[in-house]
Amino acid sequence: MRRMHLVFTLLASVCLLGVLAAVTARPRTMLISVARGQDGRPLPCREDPVCHNRIHPAIPPAAWANSGDFVVFETRDAADNQLEFTSTARDVAAGDLNRIHPLTGPLFVNGGQPGDVLEVTIERVEPGPDRFGWTAATPALGLLRDIIPGPALARWTLDASGAFSPDLPGVRIPRAAFPGVITTAPGPALLGEILSREFEALLAGGLALPPEPASAVPETICGPAGNAAGQCLRTLPAREHGGNFDVKALGRGARLLLPCYVEGCLLSIGDVHYAQGDGEVSSSAIEMNAVVRVGIHLRKGQAASLGDRPAFESGPVVGGAASRPARRFYATLGFPLKDAGEVIPQHLGLPVPPGPLSYIDHAQIAPLRNLPEDLTLAARDATRQMIRYLTTTRGLTEEQAYLLASVAVDLRIGNVVDLPNVTVYAMLPLDVFTSASERD
Repeated sequence: MRRMHLVFTLLASVCLLGVLAAVTARPRTMLISVARGQDGRPLPCREDPVCHNRIHPAIPPAAWANSGDFVVFETRDAADNQLEFTSTARDVAAGDLNRIHPLTGPLFVNGGQPGDVLEVTIERVEPGPDRFGWTAATPALGLLRDIIPGPALARWTLDASGAFSPDLPGVRIPRAAFPGVITTAPGPALLGEILSREFEALLAGGLALPPEPASAVPETICGPAGNAAGQCLRTLPAREHGGNFDVKALGRGARLLLPCYVEGCLLSIGDVHYAQGDGEVSSSAIEMNAVVRVGIHLRKGQAASLGDRPAFESGPVVGGAASRPARRFYATLGFPLKDAGEVIPQHLGLPVPPGPLSYIDHAQIAPLRNLPEDLTLAARDATRQMIRYLTTTRGLTEEQAYLLASVAVDLRIGNVVDLPNVTVYAMLPLDVFTSASERD
């Protein structure tokens, strides 16, 4: 009898452990909330431990989650709430650009390791409780900064029916919201690569933003007395680890694929837009505080398949975003990056041009690995990543992939203002494949 009782107790314990394991394995939904003042608006980034405005692998996690969980990120606007509905163009000119972009995070994804892919599915993007947005132009950025230097400002009221501005009467902008910045943290090797190539471009006369300790958060790591003050990356451009894509197709239902370079991947989100045109030509979209819900999933050991570049694809949600095509797709992202010593055909015989590429001459092109504001190089990079995807995952030869890209792939400009790395993305509709398994 005692033996039967012992067996029953052991079986009950095993069953209970199984139930507990099943419960704990269920996806969770967790919230990373921002600190708010009495008026409901977020406090400045420097006053909130879940906020940072520089990128470095030493920035400690603000929260932890498991693969398969859902995470809600509350975010600040791109300028850290320096503008409000009573602001004017003078406030744009007086703004502290070193506070761009405040990011919420980092999120440590349990089990994430270098070499993994972090899949981030955009589930929902909503305006923050103040329902305020802004769009600005400044002499510092913008495609036409030499012609329309600004400062200029449009203030927006955001609601379900669209965005309305007293500064642009008679205009309604439909909501097509998406996060401008989604990033993991670079590892030490990639961090060194980024810093060296951007300094090279800067010394050659190109526009790039080196580390700047002023107004940096977290101050103990990235500030003037921080232990990594000269290594904390600015958030303006996107890079291999992710960052400021400003690609409007990354809205509801899109799945962003980010290489993981450090333990836990360290995911951060910010710079959310109510709507944006491809190019973001004045340097800003309809910038807003926001609430972003994402699903996270680890694809173990798959980073090599991305070729050290982020990519994105259509997810389970098809409708709800005016900026995204309904056809299922896979898209690669390109930046103006190249190998040292490489000279592309488009630069052969190139005279020294005026404007943003005036730093280029024949002697300087070859050694540089980063050509700021070079849309041609970014377009080539996106196309090369698409060729790589088609040859490694679809079994095509390079020649076949090149021909397919010419008839089916759309090259679209994400942004032309995020110095030094403008963004071009190559979008392939998957229904070009006749086999149902190939379309998935």
